[in-house]
Amino acid sequence: MNEIRDILNTMDYGPAPEDDKEVRAWLANHKDGFGHFIGGSFTKLGGNTFEVHNPANGETLARVAIANAEDVDRAVGEAAKAQKKWQALSGNKRARHVYALARHIQKHARFLAVLETLDNGKTIRETRDIDIPLVARHFYHHAGWAELCETEFPGYEAAGVCGQIIPWNFPLLMLAWKVAPALAAGCTVVLKSAEHTPLTAIAFAEICTEAGLPAGVFNLVNGAGETGAALAGHDGIAKLAFTGSTEVGRVLRRQTAGSGKKLSLELGGKSPFIVFENADIDAAVEGVVDAIWFNQGEVCCAGSRAIVQEGIADRFHDKLRARMEKLRVGNPLDKSMDMGAVVAPVQIREITAKVEAGIAEGGSMWQPSWARTVSNADGCFFPPTLFTGVAPSSTLAQEEIFGPVLASMTFRTPGEAVQLANNSRYGLAASVWSQNLDEAFDAARQIKSGIVWINATNLFDASAGFGGYKESGFGREGGREGMREYLVPSWQKKAKLLPESEPLAAPVPVPGGDAPGLDRTVKMYIAGKQARPDSGYSYPVTGKNGRHLAEVGLGSRKDIRNAVEAAHKASAWSAMTGHQRAQVLYFLAENLELRSAEFAARLADAGASASAAKREVEASVARIMHYAAWADKYDGAVRAPDKRMLTLALNEPWDVMGISCPDEAPLLAFVSLVLPAIAMGNRVVVTPSPRQPLPALDFYQVLDTSDVPGGVVNIVTGDRDTLADTMAKHDDIAALWYFGGQAGTALVERESAGNLKPVWASNGKARNWSDPVQGQGEEFLFRAVRIKTIWTPFGV
Repeated sequence: MNEIRDILNTMDYGPAPEDDKEVRAWLANHKDGFGHFIGGSFTKLGGNTFEVHNPANGETLARVAIANAEDVDRAVGEAAKAQKKWQALSGNKRARHVYALARHIQKHARFLAVLETLDNGKTIRETRDIDIPLVARHFYHHAGWAELCETEFPGYEAAGVCGQIIPWNFPLLMLAWKVAPALAAGCTVVLKSAEHTPLTAIAFAEICTEAGLPAGVFNLVNGAGETGAALAGHDGIAKLAFTGSTEVGRVLRRQTAGSGKKLSLELGGKSPFIVFENADIDAAVEGVVDAIWFNQGEVCCAGSRAIVQEGIADRFHDKLRARMEKLRVGNPLDKSMDMGAVVAPVQIREITAKVEAGIAEGGSMWQPSWARTVSNADGCFFPPTLFTGVAPSSTLAQEEIFGPVLASMTFRTPGEAVQLANNSRYGLAASVWSQNLDEAFDAARQIKSGIVWINATNLFDASAGFGGYKESGFGREGGREGMREYLVPSWQKKAKLLPESEPLAAPVPVPGGDAPGLDRTVKMYIAGKQARPDSGYSYPVTGKNGRHLAEVGLGSRKDIRNAVEAAHKASAWSAMTGHQRAQVLYFLAENLELRSAEFAARLADAGASASAAKREVEASVARIMHYAAWADKYDGAVRAPDKRMLTLALNEPWDVMGISCPDEAPLLAFVSLVLPAIAMGNRVVVTPSPRQPLPALDFYQVLDTSDVPGGVVNIVTGDRDTLADTMAKHDDIAALWYFGGQAGTALVERESAGNLKPVWASNGKARNWSDPVQGQGEEFLFRAVRIKTIWTPFGV
């Protein structure tokens, strides 16, 4: 027994273990193992199984069945059977079910926290105080969305059966992030738990039964990669949501290409933690503890790259080492522990390999004096680790380690800090520390990531959207934007398929040509100037009765490259206010209207009747005005998840977008796609209708006379799918809209997997461009922006 005076001298913590007997009793009651939860009941354990281990000591906790393709098929079938009835419930009735889940989670909060700690290895303080309360919060929040969905999202309905695949680092919280909005939207779910940590998902399935959730609305299958692949590839899935590694995200993007499934990916990160010289250093040091040693660093948005201003770097690192010396690593059920166990031995090996690579590359490693005792202990423990003198291009600075390892580097100017922060293929989160909020917000605005915390880190709430930029994935979880992931426009489910386009006419001489006067060869439009195709080739465009109208440039990869470069140089357009952009767009509408007769004649030459051509031009003018009106009105939202914090949901342009236009309504479809994109501040590389590109090419003359800066709209003509393939692969195009056939949709979705750009594709479905519901509206505006969530202190 320690003497009180000894305790006061050392300030050592005494043991404070959390009682786990209730969880042990639950495990004992299921000593024969766990099957899958399908159609409202658990299957018997049979076939292949895997063991679940406690990472803190290696003990076996349970045996769990591995789902095969037949199990997945049955689960999807039960979800499909329950879908219509669940969607047909009133919002209030669905809300009652989701609310009941929240209440039952709260009732079992202590049980779930202990089970999560045993299964995952994270500390009981984190599961008890952070994870489980957030789980309940998500179900409460989405009970409200279930109630309001019909009125807040008019014209939308549930996507259908959702396949969801979750990781092992936040097993129950990731379940809540995905299941709660899906149920609120009227979808049913087949969830695949993480192979290392399936137990809290199994407990949640029991809670669904206890809370009276209708059978088949939630289904659970367990297993590893093959189970996930079977779920992702199932034809009965309408929406797939995945959280996990970037490599697996690419596989899923390719696997679902052309299937028509909605897809959201929340992937890896290498988040910067910027500390300016006027920051509260002590607060920033505590922020680092929460940023990289929370959950043992097994956090996709962990602040794993410290970027510290040179003048305070030595003092900051000294304070950080002193704080690391006091961190406690050990039994995660002990309430006095700061860090628990890494999830599995394989993860220890991966962390160790990257640390050794960092040392080999010249980084200076520091660990607390007690680190060796932790490394040699039973269980999967890894000590908190600091690297200084890290080069921006090193493995430690570029690769996700997913462990308690911080790589630190220095900067001199704010601009350099932002450059270092953005020097990553990831863009999930960032943290900025400064007592000067002007400086902090300026950095937050420039950092390319989906979440930015100011003087804080690793804060989450159901009302605040979460998701990444670049190779950190696309789609959002939480908030209004997260609900949209599980909804589709109602008209879309009944839309008919368009026939696949015929190949373009060969560029060969046309006998018996009857074009009057001089021959017309129309150039492309790049950087505000007419441009010949790099290849020098062209193809013929024919109109009514096959009459030859003109030759049009046959664009190639190099033309797309030139257009992308021009679009990037036109960044001043994105920096303009919405009001300034609106004035330019109104002027564009004026000038198009002045030339309406000329454009109507062009459309009539292409084959439209005189009355239809006139209506298309009138609709195009109105559509330009529609998006001019929205240019300064489609803004973000301010939310208050905490009395001392605000979250700002900011609509940011993608910067450079690619757009592939359909053959139908060659002027109106072109305007309907280009205008919302540029109204939101994007610059575009657009391929007009391959069959009838002339109205779009005439349109660049209107751009020239309407004060639209060169490079904002770049028009490259040619074969839609050939050019879309290039745009899908292009790393400097941030998002791609494709309106063509099913084969083209599959092509661009598959080829975009390399850089994981978001693709909005028609999948070959017809759209009535003159219909205000189908041809314009918030759907286009929402797709034209990416939402950045900034967390900022508010008050003292």
